Amino acid sequence: MVAKTLFGFEDLLAKELTQLGAQEVKTGVRNVSFVGDQGFMYKANLALRTAIKILKPIKSFKVKNEQELYDNLYKMDWEQYLNPTGTLAVDATVHSTLFTHSLYIAQKTKDAIVDKFRDNTGQRPNVDLKFPDLKVNVHIDRDYCNISLDTSGDSLHKRGYKTATNIAPINEVLAAGLIMLSGWDGQSDFMDPMCGSGTILCEAAMIACNIPPNLMRKEFAFERWQDWDVDLFEKIEESLLGKTRDFHHKIIGYDKSPSAVEKAKENIKNANLEDFIQVKHEDFFKTQKGGDQKLHMVFNPPYGERLDIEMESFYKSIGDTLKQNYPGTDAWFITSNLEALKHVGLRPSRKIHLVNAKLEARLVKYVMYEGSKKAKYQ
Repeated sequence: MVAKTLFGFEDLLAKELTQLGAQEVKTGVRNVSFVGDQGFMYKANLALRTAIKILKPIKSFKVKNEQELYDNLYKMDWEQYLNPTGTLAVDATVHSTLFTHSLYIAQKTKDAIVDKFRDNTGQRPNVDLKFPDLKVNVHIDRDYCNISLDTSGDSLHKRGYKTATNIAPINEVLAAGLIMLSGWDGQSDFMDPMCGSGTILCEAAMIACNIPPNLMRKEFAFERWQDWDVDLFEKIEESLLGKTRDFHHKIIGYDKSPSAVEKAKENIKNANLEDFIQVKHEDFFKTQKGGDQKLHMVFNPPYGERLDIEMESFYKSIGDTLKQNYPGTDAWFITSNLEALKHVGLRPSRKIHLVNAKLEARLVKYVMYEGSKKAKYQ
């Protein structure tokens, strides 16, 4: 199988897969390939935090033109995957000088499958882009074509708990990956001081308690397959739930927008995580750290892409607030405003290169020591 992910998360995903029990784990660019059985396919969809989609390759061949593509697809035995009266959707990705139009490739694929059914059975599957019985993925790289079944359906970042969002919501997979890259392991208090609709908070709570991230999803694509095994799925769900753990610290979120606080609370409630997370209506720049316990902070400040803010002074305020009010804190945040980052006025101890919604981004870490002198040199 192949699990797709965001740029920069390949090693995290490989580690997740290895810990879940996958065999032959190999990282690529924005993807990780692995081997597992049907039960593991269910488990991977339920439990992986940094995967966007899990594909099951079923055929690969060389292609020079559209006719070769059609002929190879026509030869395949599609009846083992789909009923003649079932529904179908095709998704194509093309990196090739021989083929330039992914929509045309998707159309050609659909034609070959439909024609094969019509010739063999006199019936044909219909196209249903929203809820197909079978979602086929075509990937052409130069003259090499991979045909896979999409086991997930909707992107796995759609966990199912988020009903309310703000102007610039963070993707759930990105949020989980940032927390994992920051090295937080649930052994200290956690804060998101600009929490928006609460995505980072929810993902942090699920990581702390080892709760599978996709339990709340309405459906996975494999539930419509002919070999769908509901008993096996429920057994796997149960075994994952048996591995959850207790959490003995606090997860705190602040936002200065009252509507964001309401949305965050609603999403946290949907995710059944109210026992672990507190959200308060606060302006981070007017707050200070409570107590002298170690604090781990991860947040996604505005970039200025979709929100109108005076960036230089905003980022300077982030630096000042951390320096003056948050001793004993490891603060991580992601930004694609690389210019504004210079105004934080602190030296990051780490910088990780990521891509967020096609924008070049950096995940930066600032270590605020106890005692202000040291903080100046960090």
